[in-house]
Parts: sequence; C-alpha cells; structure tokens
Amino acid sequence: MKYGYARVSSKEQNLDRQLIALKQAGVEERYIYCDKVSGKDFDRRAYNTLVGTEQTAPVLRAGDILVILSLDRLGRNYEAVRQQWEYITKEIGADIEVLDMPLLSTAESNGSLDRRFIADLVLQILSYVAEKERRNTRERQRQGIEAAKAKGKRLGRPEIEKPDNWESVYKRWKTGEITAVEAMRETGLKKGTFYAFAKEMQ
Repeated sequence: MKYGYARVSSKEQNLDRQLIALKQAGVEERYIYCDKVSGKDFDRRAYNTLVGTEQTAPVLRAGDILVILSLDRLGRNYEAVRQQWEYITKEIGADIEVLDMPLLSTAESNGSLDRRFIADLVLQILSYVAEKERRNTRERQRQGIEAAKAKGKRLGRPEIEKPDNWESVYKRWKTGEITAVEAMRETGLKKGTFYAFAKEMQ
C-alpha cells in the first residue's frame, strides 16, 4: 500500500500543494493523512494513526510506502525525525519516499543495502547540519544580546514612564475621590499599566 502524509504548522495554512504532489505520486486521496500542527514534536493525531502508539497498532505495515513531499513535513526537530525514520524503515519495515529529495527515498531500494545506506547517511548529514544551524543561531542570539548590553542598550519593550500627574491622581483614586476609570482617563494610561503602577505604589 502507498500512504501519504501532509502537514502544515497551523490551521490557517493550506495543504493543497502537498496534496496535489502526493496524488501525482500515485497516492489515493483516501490514503492521505493530514495534520495541521507544529512540527516541533510528533504528538499528532493523523501521524500517530499512521505509525501507531503504545495503545494502537500502526496503519503502516511492512512493505508499505509512506510518501511525503519534503523531509520537514515529518518534523522540524531533525534528531526526532531521524528516530522516526529508523522506526518506520527498520521496526515497521515500511519505506519512505521523499518527493523533493529522491536521494533520501528508500522506496526504490528494492532491498538494496547500498541504497538504504546512502539514504540513512544523507539523513544523518541533514540532521547534523540542522542541529549545527540551531546551535549557531542560539550563539548568534547570545552574542547579539551581550553586544547590546555592552553598549548600554535596553532589550525588550521600552519602559513606560509614569505621567507627571500620576502621584496626585493615584492619591485621589486611593482615597475614593475618583474612580479607576476616571484615574485612567486623567493619566492616559491603559488598564494593565495603571494597575501595574498602582501595585508598585503599595
């Protein structure tokens, strides 16, 4: 059997491009499983139906083919993707066909040890590159924050200054002379900011 899997990160995003590609690859619409959820982990209903859980058996069986448009449709965490890849190809015994990267596909290996080795090797390289890029990104962010602090720049939202009439209006509000709504109007502060400043005064 040939199954397809499509994923986008949010309900607002469109699956059409992936669905068209999967159908063109020979997957019948009724055998396409779709998720609209982040790829940060594998806690997904449709995907778990395909590969199974501790409580349910997988739809995929040995000899089946799972077709995806691209590797990142499986997920964004490449170490987790690698684990899922091994689970599907080695434990379940199904093949994976990656439409935009045929070198990764095991579906055409016909049991060839060399072909599967190449696919696994490419996946390992991609996992390494992705993890390296994540670490580089975090390091660049850290360096940027340190550089900004060294220059005396304040990070985050700019601090809101108390209006000139804050103390007098606050005292009138505390004594019950005016309501909070009137105090906000006189100071020009929003509700959240008003009460945050009021809490500081206590």
